[in-house]
Amino acid sequence: MRKLLFAAAVATALGSWAALSMTAARAADQSLQLFAAGSLKAALSDVAADYEKTTGTKVAATFGPSGLLRERIEKGEAAQVFASANMKHPETLMEAGRGGPVALFARNKLCALAQPAVAVTTETLLDVLLDPALRLGTSTPRADPSGDYAWALFAKAEAVKPGAQAALEGKALQLTGGPDSQKAPDGRNPYGWVMESGQADLFLTYCTNAVLARKEVPGLKIVAVPPALAVGADYGLIVLDGAPAEAWRLALHILSPAGQKILADYGFESGALPDD
Repeated sequence: MRKLLFAAAVATALGSWAALSMTAARAADQSLQLFAAGSLKAALSDVAADYEKTTGTKVAATFGPSGLLRERIEKGEAAQVFASANMKHPETLMEAGRGGPVALFARNKLCALAQPAVAVTTETLLDVLLDPALRLGTSTPRADPSGDYAWALFAKAEAVKPGAQAALEGKALQLTGGPDSQKAPDGRNPYGWVMESGQADLFLTYCTNAVLARKEVPGLKIVAVPPALAVGADYGLIVLDGAPAEAWRLALHILSPAGQKILADYGFESGALPDD
């Protein structure tokens, strides 16, 4: 339903394209402002490059924790398209009258990223997480949806082992995604850098982030989360008020089979690809 509403909004925005051709031509001389979750950096950089090649319109992308990006938009920064790692942040902007509708455009899930010396499997993951000697890293709840999803996993752990939620929340080191988090060097994957610098023994992050981290630090292990603890991440897309028609075209390109294929190539789950 969200995609149908989004498609209808796109059609409305583009229906007057001919009448707005001069305005669109001027907009094409300026970069579209895309704000997007840090976990989308690799994939949406490629999507933006493909869009630029197809349309000739430049895209200036800003990546970071979705909650902090939403706050920047609320304070008046000139974003035109916002791609969040959850549905809540774009829906908050929509409810405030800042744009909409919101489209679900990709899904992700949590994995555990472990140091080479940590003995852990999917079956033993909860016991290892609860080990008092193990340093558990997460992102920062509320500022970064990845942290919120880790806390959701902790809540699920309570049903498996009473007392687990409080223990995990109490020991979790919020190492990334917050306004005061230490930043990785330019060009480095934040999670690969955190693990390589020895700040945690095990880190809960998106599976797509874990894959990119292991490309930088090949010794790291990626551990699937067991079904009882599994947490899915829905990614939401919104075009903000005042954006030019080209912004709607960028959003539609992200939702198109071409954009969805790029997201799928980076490990995101996509619902908009043909069967073949």
